[in-house]
Amino acid sequence: MYKDHQIAIVVPAYNEETQIGKVITTMPDYVDKIVIVNDCSKDNTQSVINSFSKEYSYIVLINHEKNQGVGGAIASGYKWCRDNNIDIAVVMAGDAQMDPNDMPLLLDEVIIKNVDYAKGNRLIYGDAYKVIPKMRFFGNSILSLLTKIASGYWHIADSQTGYTAINKKALKVIDWDLMYKRYGQPNDLLVKLNVAQMVVRDVPIKPVYNVGEKSGIKVKKVVFTISWLLVKLFFWRLKERYVIRDFHPLIFFYFFGFLMGVSSLLLFGRVFWFWLILGVNIPSINALAAFSSFLGASQFILFAMWFDMEANKHLR
Repeated sequence: MYKDHQIAIVVPAYNEETQIGKVITTMPDYVDKIVIVNDCSKDNTQSVINSFSKEYSYIVLINHEKNQGVGGAIASGYKWCRDNNIDIAVVMAGDAQMDPNDMPLLLDEVIIKNVDYAKGNRLIYGDAYKVIPKMRFFGNSILSLLTKIASGYWHIADSQTGYTAINKKALKVIDWDLMYKRYGQPNDLLVKLNVAQMVVRDVPIKPVYNVGEKSGIKVKKVVFTISWLLVKLFFWRLKERYVIRDFHPLIFFYFFGFLMGVSSLLLFGRVFWFWLILGVNIPSINALAAFSSFLGASQFILFAMWFDMEANKHLR
């Protein structure tokens, strides 16, 4: 136990036969359970875990019959923690990319500062941009910005980190069967936590690379996939938070902002049609309307974002 709280580590594992042993043997003594979710690995991951289970009796192995993705594996681990009344569930990857020494930083946020969900932030740790591969750093930064807008947690960054700690209350309030099952799981969870009014906070953690991990993430593909997911989650959150569960006028600001944004695109398209295709003088009223629509859209959307930030200050 850690400060009188029962701690379980959820470890999603897929083809981690070379790394999972390091995760198990470096686990701190205060950890009560290691819930390893073998996501239908094709290598000897399960055999390696079984061999360690003889020595480490607190290992709980969950085997998926069908590969569900990292999000599905984490959801299975979370459901086990929820059903077994675990106080805090910490997620650590099965490839040993998370430093166990950073775990107390996450746990203290939950235990001492009453945060519902503490997540690691590698982007603000020292020379993170030198340690993290450039393409990943750039992709993560873009997704972090989009996640701020989609989730309503404007103060968080490094949205793709998997090193997190969640308390019992949040474990019970989220429907894990509806969780996104692939690499967009952290983004999806943040949106759902916001709708459930859970307090979320970033914790600086050390980025760990080149420890033998093998990543299956294709950054270019993932960025576009998760970006589209965030667009859908953004509108879902607005509906749930500001229409169904409560009402806030920022809905109108976003609506008119998007409406005028579409109008400005059409009007600017007409401007370029006259200028580049037809090669004639641009009607002055068309140009004026295009710029006016653009300015109006910018103001409406920026005010909507400001209202959203104010409405979520208590979740910092």
